[in-house]
Amino acid sequence: MTEKILEAWEKKGRLHLRELVGDYDLKDERKRLRELPRVIKSSQIPWKGGPRMFNKMLLQPKHGGIQTVFTHLKEFLPGTESQIHGHQNDALMYVIQGSGYDIQDGEKIEWQGGDLAIIRGGTVHQHACTSAIPARVLIFKPKSLFMFANLIYQELVVPANKDPLPGWEGFAPGDWFKGGRNHE
Repeated sequence: MTEKILEAWEKKGRLHLRELVGDYDLKDERKRLRELPRVIKSSQIPWKGGPRMFNKMLLQPKHGGIQTVFTHLKEFLPGTESQIHGHQNDALMYVIQGSGYDIQDGEKIEWQGGDLAIIRGGTVHQHACTSAIPARVLIFKPKSLFMFANLIYQELVVPANKDPLPGWEGFAPGDWFKGGRNHE
């Protein structure tokens, strides 16, 4: 029997908002924030997930810095459909490579490399890759800001298929910026 592969968002104990503790003027917190790195080295962050979808968390509250923008790279293998899900926050999905579509509230919206797909808050949606190469997207969302305001609706409607995709067994996404797999 194969081990169930869980996405980070499916695991218990996920940090959605960091605690902010300190004196009224918060000088220590401002100092701590200013001492954090100003450049995030994507090459030092591992890809997780698989075998059809992979995720690289670039910016999230547990990193100790910016809490208002949650940012991650996602890679979908050809023919892959994500889970059907919804969340109260909007999301921006910049398509770096590949092509596919979203189903948003029942409407099919096609996208390709260079496009910026907009997922409106409260929309039940799913992403799908239709290109012969993996689709790689960069997602920005104000999830933590919404949660801070107690706007916490998010729901998994239908989970994604996590069976290995024939012909892509053992695939691991490469980092195009360091001479890795470019998928072109």
